[in-house]
Amino acid sequence: MDYRLWSKKTLTMNHELSLNLHPPNKPTMPTFDIVSKIDGQTLDNAVNTAKKEILNRYDFHDSKSTIDLDKKTNTLTVVTENDMRLKAIQDSVVSRMVKQHLDPNALDFGKEQYASGNMIRKEIKIKEGIDKEAAKKIVKAIKDSGLKVQASIMDDQVRVQAKKIDDLQAVIALCRKGDYGQPLQYINMRD
Repeated sequence: MDYRLWSKKTLTMNHELSLNLHPPNKPTMPTFDIVSKIDGQTLDNAVNTAKKEILNRYDFHDSKSTIDLDKKTNTLTVVTENDMRLKAIQDSVVSRMVKQHLDPNALDFGKEQYASGNMIRKEIKIKEGIDKEAAKKIVKAIKDSGLKVQASIMDDQVRVQAKKIDDLQAVIALCRKGDYGQPLQYINMRD
């Protein structure tokens, strides 16, 4: 392209326009998010494997036990004849979750309810997202640690900001040591 044909005024206008289109890069602080999520497909695989294991066990021969995973409401429904079988099913689901690298702390075992006849029904809730109490504990632990970071609660996750990535890694180590009643993951690490 021949720039000699362009006037100085045209070049100046085009240069100003290009400067306005691309704002200067603002330095951002490194951040990451603390979340509590469980992979639905991996959980489904663990539950299906537990079902097969239960159906093939000798002590469950002629049993009417069922295990159903409802992905929409994040609940696992177990229906069986007695407490011994219920405990065996729970143990099987937990062991399969561990083998699939899922944290069994994501399961919230409620009370069992009696279904029709002599059947026992139990709904196990799957925890998704950090609840408010756990989020407050996490933020308090981070603030009490004395690290130069900012932690804020955003819906069902906690966002942590710092000037140095080393401080963020120290926060991750701190959170791994603590027990907050549910599994935590650390995502979206940005410089």
